Amino acid sequence: MKTFLTGGITAVPGILAAGMAAGIKKADVPDLALIVSEREATAAGVFTLNKVVAAPVILDRQRLRRGKGRAILANSGNANACTGRQGYADAVKMAALTAKALGFRPEDVFVASTGVIGKPLPMERIDAAIPALAGQLRRDGGEDAARAIMTTDTTVKMVVATDTLGGRTITVGGIAKGSGMIHPNMATMLAFLATDAAVPRAILQAGLRQATDRSFNRIPVDGDTSTNDMVLCLANGVAGNRPIASGNADARRFQALLDFVCLDLAKKIARDGEGATKFVELRVTRARTTDEAVRVAVAIATSSLVKTAWFGADANWGRIMAAIGRSGARINPDCVAIAYGDVPVVRRGTGLGPAAEERANTVLKGREFALTVDLGLGRAEATVWTTDLSPEYVKINASYRS
Repeated sequence: MKTFLTGGITAVPGILAAGMAAGIKKADVPDLALIVSEREATAAGVFTLNKVVAAPVILDRQRLRRGKGRAILANSGNANACTGRQGYADAVKMAALTAKALGFRPEDVFVASTGVIGKPLPMERIDAAIPALAGQLRRDGGEDAARAIMTTDTTVKMVVATDTLGGRTITVGGIAKGSGMIHPNMATMLAFLATDAAVPRAILQAGLRQATDRSFNRIPVDGDTSTNDMVLCLANGVAGNRPIASGNADARRFQALLDFVCLDLAKKIARDGEGATKFVELRVTRARTTDEAVRVAVAIATSSLVKTAWFGADANWGRIMAAIGRSGARINPDCVAIAYGDVPVVRRGTGLGPAAEERANTVLKGREFALTVDLGLGRAEATVWTTDLSPEYVKINASYRS
């Protein structure tokens, strides 16, 4: 596998993209993105599990039943959530206007929105912008699209990976946005992926679900799950490979590409957590089941007390023990071990003393560090990626709408 940090989704053959300022946001910054496959593509998607969902999620779930698609139109600055019948009608209109500009059928177009909840879309501005946006589509427009979907993000998030399947070079590329309201199932995030591989619908959907579970569902930052989250993937078959069959070597290699791209984007989202000063790889080992390992990891990663201790570079392991205990997983406190990096601070449920904590505090002063929690009960494990909680998080979210 080869990986690249440039190009993003338009590094995939047969994919065009563009981004522009349509006046949706208050500032004159990019806020409307378009991704287009030059061929009809197989489509797959994964959506938020929040019971309150935005109009684009409702529409895309319906359209995904066809398993086909050619375009994704996404806006930032307005979530088009909790906007009633008008919000749904606006989502339908966005897709129809895009289809008209591209010469596609309306059902070929997916839509996505992110931003403030409860505000009607400025449709007159979006109507005016869509033809211009379609005219800006380029083979190197991936970064423009990635910028246009950002809200509180501080960095563009995109990645590309390639491998050889059946003698053909296969590419998977993607862009994403996400910084706050980040929690499994999923988060305030959008991710758009594309591949030139020929992949049957069922395999693409199952593969995307698996990749999402291992990535975007493993980045608990602040405990909030949004109304708009989605991951969409288009597979256009331009590579000319034999369609991937379930369970064979090509399927495994393609899954590895999907997994890598999703995990790389997920880590970029976690690193860009609102106000974050620390990036933490949190590994829970020797749990009874993977589900219980994830439960423990998420309980620790979403604990405000743990996260503020990380901000203060304080190896306060008692807070971690408390989070483990309330996770709902089966545990034996006398079996728990905790280490920051290669510095143990707890063994058999008991602290190793001030000297060990001081050494761990040095680890916590780094921008990135690892935390390992050994439950000592089984053979299952799970890893999540998370951040600390700083005063800047409060400032960002206190003034988000102003």
